[in-house]
Amino acid sequence: MSGLTGRFPFIHFPQELTMADLAFVVTMIAVFALVALIARGVTKL
Repeated sequence: MSGLTGRFPFIHFPQELTMADLAFVVTMIAVFALVALIARGVTKL
C-alpha cells in the first residue's frame, strides 16, 4: 500500500497539500474556466 501514497498524495493527507500545490490547482481551474468561456464565445459567433 505504501507504493500508492507517492502516486496519490491525497490518500493520506497530513501536510502534503502545500501552498504551491494549492496554487497549482487554483491556476488549473482558472485556466480551464477561461478556455470554457472562450469556447462558449466562439460557438456564439
